[in-house]
Formats: sequence, C-alpha cells, structure tokens
Amino acid sequence: MNTSLVRKLIVEFIGTFFLVYVIGCVSLQEHVLLGPLAIGASLMVMIFAGGHISGAHYNPAVTLGVWIRGACTTREAGFYLVAQAIGAIVAALAAGFLLGHGSPAASTATAAQVILAEALGTFALVYTVLNVATAPATAGNSFYGLAIGFTVFAQAVAVGKVSGGAFNPAVAIGVAVLGLANGANLWIYWLSEFLGAGIAACLFLVVNQEKPHGPAVASHDRAQEQTNQSIGAV
Repeated sequence: MNTSLVRKLIVEFIGTFFLVYVIGCVSLQEHVLLGPLAIGASLMVMIFAGGHISGAHYNPAVTLGVWIRGACTTREAGFYLVAQAIGAIVAALAAGFLLGHGSPAASTATAAQVILAEALGTFALVYTVLNVATAPATAGNSFYGLAIGFTVFAQAVAVGKVSGGAFNPAVAIGVAVLGLANGANLWIYWLSEFLGAGIAACLFLVVNQEKPHGPAVASHDRAQEQTNQSIGAV
C-alpha cells in the first residue's frame, strides 16, 4: 500500500469518525436544538478539511457513486469502505462511552417507506457530490462542502422522522452499534442507500455526457491542477 493511499485512508477514517460521532451524540440526547444542522455542519467542515487529500467521501454510498463515475479505482474504493466502516464503529464506541447506549425509537414507518426515504436522500446527496466536486464545469469552486453539508441537513429535516435520515451505510452501522437501530434491519438501509447512489451516478453520467476522470479523487486532481498552474505562472 503506497503512502498516498494511506494518507487518504487516514482522512477518510477521521472524517467518517467525526460525522458519526456527532450523529451519535445528537441522537443519544433528547431535544437537541438544531440537531440536523449540527450534523450537516460537521460533514461540511470535515469535507473542507480533507477534500484536498481523499476527496472527503466519508460515506460508502458516495464512494460507490464516485467509483461508478470513474473518479477512483476499484482498489481505492475497497480500502475506502473499510476505513469508513472502522471510523463509524470507533465513533459509535466513543459516543456510547460518553452518553451511554440508547434504544431504537418507536416508528410507524414501513420498510417500503424507509427504503424510499433513504434512497431519495442518498440520491440527492450523491448527485450533489458528483456535480459540485467532480464535474469539470464546477472545477475550482469553493462551495462544494457547503452544498454537500446543506444537502444532508435538508434531507435529514425532510425525512428524519421516517427513516432516521442516515443516507450513509457507515452511519447505519454506527447507529446500530449504539443500539439506536436494530442491526437486523441494516440491510434495508444498505440496499436503499447503495441503490440511490448507483442511480445518482448513472444519471450524472447521462446528464453530463462526458468521459470520467482517470482513477483519482476529483478534488485531489483539482488541487494538483491549481498547483501546476501556479508553478507555471512563476
């Protein structure tokens, strides 16, 4: 494993850790003011912090979308999934240590409703990520972290009471470790989230009608291009 990939995996672990950590702490406390905003904000700042290194996926569904889009290799995607899952588990253990473990909230939502809510929310998230962080037309923008964070915030507010608003298989793992969701139901979240991500990536390719990037994370490529331009101007 090369040094560059190790650095990316460390960033993916850190970003996923703090996202799931905030979600866990918010979920374990009652009546947290602006909980969805805190979650969206934590994702936003972690994206700005690590986007130039790993692409700041912090979400296996996003990694799937980026892989389908052609912006990362199969090997890299596989390692990303492992780093994200470990980050989620460690974050859940940390949140549980601080605030204790919870129990699944009573819900009247059916499996079909949860699948639809999670699939649509993940679709919106991955579609946004691909357009603001990997499309050539938006290269060099400085708003991608804000756009992605607010997408999570908006979707969490919209369907949080239906599905919990995970939109992220790693988050689903963390919530299950904390006892806030039934581990036997994880397949519902994984199925819907990966499905939403796959559809988003395919539609992105159809709408943009362009050749995918080479096997690298788009935001890292963008930073390298900007560096090369600066060097060339000297």
